[in-house]
Order: sequence, then C-alpha cells, then structure tokens
Amino acid sequence: MSSVFLDQLSKRYPSGSTAVDRLSLEIRDQEFLVLVGPSGCGKSTTLRLIAGLEAITDGKILIGDRVVNDVAPKDRDIAMVFQNYALYPHMSVYRNMSFGLTLRFGGGVLARGLRKVFQPRRAAELSAKRAGIDHQVRQAAARLGIEHLLNRKPHQLSGGERQRVALGRAIVRNPAVFLFDEPLSNLDANLRQQMRVELKRLHRQMQTTMVYVTHDQVEALTLGDRVAVMNGGRIQQVGRPLEIYQQPANLFVARFVGNVPMNLRRGAVSLDGQNVLFDDGCLRMRTDLTVSDGADSQANDRIRKRLYMLADSRGKNDATEDAIEFGGEVVVGFRTEDVSIVPAAEGSDYQAIAEVISVDHLGESTLAHLQLQATGDGSLGGKFGQFEHNDRLVLARVMPDQPVAAGDRVGVTVGPQRLTWFDPETGQNLRKE
Repeated sequence: MSSVFLDQLSKRYPSGSTAVDRLSLEIRDQEFLVLVGPSGCGKSTTLRLIAGLEAITDGKILIGDRVVNDVAPKDRDIAMVFQNYALYPHMSVYRNMSFGLTLRFGGGVLARGLRKVFQPRRAAELSAKRAGIDHQVRQAAARLGIEHLLNRKPHQLSGGERQRVALGRAIVRNPAVFLFDEPLSNLDANLRQQMRVELKRLHRQMQTTMVYVTHDQVEALTLGDRVAVMNGGRIQQVGRPLEIYQQPANLFVARFVGNVPMNLRRGAVSLDGQNVLFDDGCLRMRTDLTVSDGADSQANDRIRKRLYMLADSRGKNDATEDAIEFGGEVVVGFRTEDVSIVPAAEGSDYQAIAEVISVDHLGESTLAHLQLQATGDGSLGGKFGQFEHNDRLVLARVMPDQPVAAGDRVGVTVGPQRLTWFDPETGQNLRKE
C-alpha cells in the first residue's frame, strides 16, 4: 500500500506564523491528487512535510501503514521533483539519473571495498542491485523519450528536456509515492501542455501514488483524479475536478477555481413552493428547484430549507415556509458558459439588460464583459438598498462566431440548471452537507 494519510497536520514557525493548520487528508493508493491554491496557502509546505524536508509541529503522517514523523527523508520511500530541476551541472544525464541509485546500492569505491571485507553478504546483495541500474536508467529514459540525451550535460538541454531528466531521476527509484512541487511552472505554455500529457501517461503506466502541487487551476483540473483546494493552511474542498468546478464548497473556491472566476451576485431571495426567486436590482431569476441539473431531491430540499432558515434567523420572513415574501439575502454563483446574451431588441424573455464593455477573443470562444443595468422599478431587489454596492460586471462566454461588440446593448439570461447558492455571511455552499 502506498496511500498517504495526513492526520491533523500542523506547521508553525518560531516567528508565530502558521503555514499548515490542522490539515487532515487521505491520499488514496495509486491516486493522482493535486494540491492547488494561491501563493502562501501552505501547499508546498505540506509537500515538504510529507517528504520530511520540514519538521512537523503537530499531527501525524502515515505512508502506507507506517507513521513516518521521525523517519529520515531517504527512508520514506518517496521521490520528489522540484520546480528548479536541481540537476548536477557537472554530471551527464545518465549520471544524474543513476547517481541516487548508485549511492543507495553501495556508495563510492572506498565504501564498497570496506563492505566487501567486513560485510561480504551485504556487499554481494548490493552488487547485484547495482548491476540493474543501467537497465532502470535506460528504461526510464525510453519512457520519457530522452535516450539520445544520456551523454549530454544539463547546460546542453532545453527547459523541457531538463524537466524530463528530473522526472527520470525520480522514476528510476521506483518509489511508493511521487511528490511534485510545481515542476512545470518554468516551462512555456506548449511545453506545459506536453508535460501534462506525459505525466498522466506515466501515472497510468506506473500506477503509483502521486501528489502534485500547483497554483495553476488548469493544471489542477486536467491532471488530478481528485483536487484539494487550500487557503490559509487549510483544505477548503476536496473532490473530483468537475465537482470542484461546478459545485464549489464556498465563495473562496468559487472565486479561485477556473480559468475565469465564477460570476457571483448578492441579492434578495424569496421562495414560492419549489420556486426560488432572486433579484439583486439588476438580475432577476426564477428557478424551479425540482429541475436543477445534477442535483438530487435531497440536495434541493436542503437548499430550500436553508434558504428558509437563512431568512428566519435574520428576521426577514413574514410568511409560511411554502411562500416566504422577501425571504432574505443569498449569493448566487454561475459560470461564464451558463450565461447567454441576445440583442435587447429581440424580446423581453431575458433576465437583465446589459451593455457590452469589452470583448476578449480567445479563439475557441469569446469572453464578453457585461455591465448590468439597474431596474430601478421597486422590484424585489429594490427593497434592499444594500445591493446597490454590487459590482455590476458579469462575464459571459459565447461562441466565437456570435456577433458581439463593445457598446452593444444586450439581453442577459442565466441557465437555471447550474446555479450555485451561497450563504452571504459564512460563504458556504447551501447545497453541501
């Protein structure tokens, strides 16, 4: 078993700062787990704690069934790939890849000579293992497509080739757990894409537990079997990439995950049977909870009850649970691809009016920056003056051939199936347990 279990893990420095705060996480056997978060969130420190490069303040680390808190890094059966490659500049690619195994299986000439005299049986065992180093190095080089580089020095290699050598040096050890600390951040966009494909292929071939740290959401969502989002030394959410993207656990995850952040609107909410009515003074939506895409009936009931409790706890409800008039406040989130825009002259079936501020042509899609217009008609949102501070900007992703230009006046519609509801005070997703 090469699972990794972090139990209430903490790291505090003498200065008083806390890098990791009571973090608990199970990394399953043969899983590719990605730790993602902003700079300073504690993700690299967590990786270094697993590797044994940092001392633990509190908690436990288990690799398999063994507690490794006091085990030296070399004895933890892990291999780590760093951001800066850390290659020996005076050694060839072959020696860079084989050096660790050479030390592990006998060391230098003097050490081997002494062992032959005083530990002949052990010397014979290590000699047999050293005989297999050449095969391991060449096999790893073949996997990574760098067989033709084995006699070169690091300064003769490109950035992508150096990263492959660093990967090869880890692969030859055949460890129980691979640790990657932002290994692709120094590469250009095309090389990062190639290396992501390479890493996924290696994981399928080797079936080894891998823990990968990055601040890049695209890397996290494309590489991970599961993704753990960190902030402030704590785990905010753990789940499969699509779950993290579509149903963020809180407002931090909603803002952080995704190449473009989730649109977030704070407004007034009321309930009418299974219908939820939302209005922030610019955007009005009516959603039937029974048809929410990807949500079961229990999750929908949970949203409905929590919206009622939200209104009740803040003194905003003045009707029964089945029909709460002006029931309270809520934050609604929706992704850019769930926003549709049409020319405003086509009809009144849209939920808001907006002006197109600017347009980003991305090739495969177009990102439109929309400035919503206030209704100003005393509607539901108009009864709550605090919504006037809302940022009126909404982002919409449309097909590249859809005619849209800065200055256009458009109608805006949000698909009700993908709405995410958040408590405005705690920031928590109301759909979550």
